[in-house]
Amino acid sequence: MDIEHFIKAAIDEDIKEGDHTSLACIPANKQSEAELLAKENGIIAGIELSRKIFQIIDPHLSVEVFFDDGDAIKKGNRVMKVKGNSQSILKAERLVLNFMQRMSGIATLTRRFVKAVEGYQAKILDTRKTTPLFRQFEKLAVKIGGGENHRFGLWDMIMIKDNHIACAGGIKRAIEAVKDYQRRNNLNLQVEIEAATMQDVEEVIAAGGVHRIMLDNFKLPQLKKAVKLIDRQFETEASGGITLDNVRNYAAAGVDFISVGALTHSYKSLDLSLKAI
Repeated sequence: MDIEHFIKAAIDEDIKEGDHTSLACIPANKQSEAELLAKENGIIAGIELSRKIFQIIDPHLSVEVFFDDGDAIKKGNRVMKVKGNSQSILKAERLVLNFMQRMSGIATLTRRFVKAVEGYQAKILDTRKTTPLFRQFEKLAVKIGGGENHRFGLWDMIMIKDNHIACAGGIKRAIEAVKDYQRRNNLNLQVEIEAATMQDVEEVIAAGGVHRIMLDNFKLPQLKKAVKLIDRQFETEASGGITLDNVRNYAAAGVDFISVGALTHSYKSLDLSLKAI
């Protein structure tokens, strides 16, 4: 979705015909300054998006930023300052905080996972387990935190999962159907397939025709065996049951990618506030 369109829709949802509290309490020509403050440590994200929100709310607002997206911030840091019409600042306040707190929470969690696998080749990936219509910002936050984006949706990659395999009648049939579909539709999409057992891995290797094998919910000893068996014939991705406590062990098993749904569905928003000064 176009970012400006999304912001305008969010403004309409929040403000409708007007911010009656500010209209009632604050003179129309009142000028103010406000600071966006960090109330805990983390990775800041959403700076550039917030600039755009302030600009759309009121092009005359002046925004000064003290950190860039991806910077580490500490409790008490001033992240940005905004000057201008008081009513405009208050209209933008909650929307700016909603975006930045969520995006910063995702970026902060992502950075922890990325740091946990330093020294290994594995890249941390997000998933499609996102908030409807907010996906582009959640995936941007993952990138800001140092992670990588998996497919954006169902349209930009072919990912054959367990239900596809079951409905298609097995791994070989699913892969052959994908080959035929791409050929008939003149497509050249990356193909990933899920494997749940060592037998699945052997079947995929025998069938070929994919770029990546997702090793889903493999225990570490199994995962190491699977990676050794695949022997770099295909990219490998570990998925399922991966936490900050065990992610380094998964990276040490030699996989190319580690996908973590928690990055966008189980993060904690970073505590930020906007205070008039």
